[in-house]
Amino acid sequence: MQNRTKATLLAAAGLSTLIAAGCASMMGPSDMTFFITSAGPGKGADLGGVEGADRHCQSLAAAAGAGGKTWRAYLSTQGSAINDPKVVHARDRIGAGPWHNAKGVRVASNVADLHSAANINKDTALDERGRPINDRAMKPNKHDILTGSRPDGTAYAAGYDYTCGNWTKSGEGSAMVGHHDRAGPVDHPWAVSWNSSHQSRGCSQDNLRGTGGDGLFYCFAAK
Repeated sequence: MQNRTKATLLAAAGLSTLIAAGCASMMGPSDMTFFITSAGPGKGADLGGVEGADRHCQSLAAAAGAGGKTWRAYLSTQGSAINDPKVVHARDRIGAGPWHNAKGVRVASNVADLHSAANINKDTALDERGRPINDRAMKPNKHDILTGSRPDGTAYAAGYDYTCGNWTKSGEGSAMVGHHDRAGPVDHPWAVSWNSSHQSRGCSQDNLRGTGGDGLFYCFAAK
């Protein structure tokens, strides 16, 4: 009896896996709600502010067949004080979820899930065409993803630039980045954070590349 019960449970689990895989395979480009930009605007961390970054997300999504949604860049901005209207938290810009990549794989169910148990890694963090982004083990390394955010998706306080001048600088400055492949040179929480790993060397395209990035950022469908 125990063997029969075990076999029944295993069969049920296998069926659930097949159903989930089938549902994912049935999803098309218009169902995508999350991606990493395949390329940045080309001016380093100068994205034209968050508005320019949003437009870039929208343009890439439209070219991939998912332009029917409102796309937002996962980026925070800083101000002179916590109540400064310039302060924007990335977590507040991206809607309620759930979010799926171009292949139909769910990366998070909601905002809380995204910042506690996100299914974001080198296999799931794909670009708008469903292609993988170069990870730390590849050349060129592109695993640094611009966020300007703390681990919980909120903005940093005033006093130091974590957003390359709120995404308007392509020279001096710095930006907080995450590792889309959840990998780093040491076994430490910061190294495996998808949204808050370390600061960039500078804000230019060359400086971003020098620390393992390429000016890429996350895009989420807000609605």
